[in-house]
Parts: sequence; C-alpha cells; structure tokens
Amino acid sequence: MEGINTDFRLISLNRNIDPLRKEILNHPLYSSMKSLAEVRIFMEHHIYAVWDFMSLLKTLQRNLTSTDSAWIPTKDRASRKLINEIVCAEESDVDLNGNPASHYELYLDAMRQAGAETRPIIKFVQKLEEGFKQREIVRFNISEADEDCLNFIRSTQKIINRGKTHEIAAAFTFGREDLIPDMFTSLVKKLYKEHPSELSAFVYYLDRHIELDGDEHGPMALKMIHNLCKNDNQKWQEVEDVSIEALRARLTFWDSIHRKL
Repeated sequence: MEGINTDFRLISLNRNIDPLRKEILNHPLYSSMKSLAEVRIFMEHHIYAVWDFMSLLKTLQRNLTSTDSAWIPTKDRASRKLINEIVCAEESDVDLNGNPASHYELYLDAMRQAGAETRPIIKFVQKLEEGFKQREIVRFNISEADEDCLNFIRSTQKIINRGKTHEIAAAFTFGREDLIPDMFTSLVKKLYKEHPSELSAFVYYLDRHIELDGDEHGPMALKMIHNLCKNDNQKWQEVEDVSIEALRARLTFWDSIHRKL
C-alpha cells in the first residue's frame, strides 16, 4: 500500500511542478543563441550551475554514504548506490582524448575551446583552494563573480543550509541539469557544423551529460526520494516546495542570462 501511496504523491508532485519545468524548457534563452558569441555568454554563466550541482551531490554523498575512515554500511542501499555512481560519473569521467576529467573540467575545456572567458569561475574555485569559506566568497563577492551567478549559488546554499536531506535530494532530482532541452543541444550541434574547431568539446560534454543522466540515474533519483520520504506527508510537501524553489531559482537565472545576450 505504501508504494501505491507514494506513487500518487509523486504523480501529484510532477503535476504541480510541471508548469515551471515547461517554462524553463521552453525558455526564449535557447532560441536566442544563434551565434558562437551568444553560446559563449551562456557558457560563462552556466559553468556556475555545473559547479553548483556538485554542492548538492557532495552533500548527499556525505549524508547518505559513510565517508568516515571507520566505515559503516548506511541503511539506504539504493540511495547509496545512486550517489556513489553519480559522484563517480561527475568526478571521474573521461574527456575527448580518453583522459580522466570531471564534468566541471570538461566544461572548462569546452569553454576554452569556444573562446569563452574562464577567469571568473577559476578565480572563484581558487579562493576555495586558498581556504576561504564558500559563504564568505559568495557574501562578499571575494572572487568578483557576476552577481546573477552568485544569486543562483545562494539559492542552492539556502536549501543545503536547512540541513534536510530530503529537501536537498529534491533540488538535486527536480532542479538539476536535465533542464537543458533537446532544442538547445540541436542548436549547439547546428552551430558546431559552422564552428567545428570551437564547439566539439561542448558537443561532447552535452552528449555525455545526456547519456549519463538518461535511463538509470533518473529513476534511481526518484527511488531516493521515495526512500527518504516514505509515508511522511510533511516531507512530501517539503519536497514539492523545494522543487518549486529550485526551479524558480533556475528560471530567474535563465532570465538573467537571456537579458545579457
């Protein structure tokens, strides 16, 4: 009976977030990218979302797997498998030449090839490497990043800082990078025919992303939501609320990029 109930909850959740998802997937931002210059602007902003995705993933890894040296098996086996698989895929994929690379590094390589500006995001990460806390970098803009990019990161940190694993899982499952539609990939591939030496790495990144996020990770992420919420009505409501919160943040981010094209 529990499975039937949670399935209905998931159906209801998807129905309630669907208008926002459609608004993002049909955003005019995508059709506005008709030149390499506009793709560069998109990449210079979107790289922050690629990096930010890891904040959600690493928080879930910490919460749902055993990361201490004195290892213990966590109870939620399915969620443990999902998170470890995605961490491996995101941190330890391969580039065009078969060399190990995270998806963040794949994206940076694609930006360099396309001629996009990488210094702001590199400076942001360097400040973390120097020991600055993320909240300090974001609050005081120590890295001198675009404010719209920082606002998107702030929206994710707000969810993480509340400390509820099911809410973090909701942002991860319903507000992540599968919000890039097929239309965008088609546009990039069309531009790739005109600029093969500038966009081959970006096309590779998009294809890898679609391949890895496809048949297996999506259903496993939904199973994780089931396992975390079970029959708790309040948790299911919080999952829906946070999904809407994350989608609205993405929509605001997309609006801000669109204004800059």
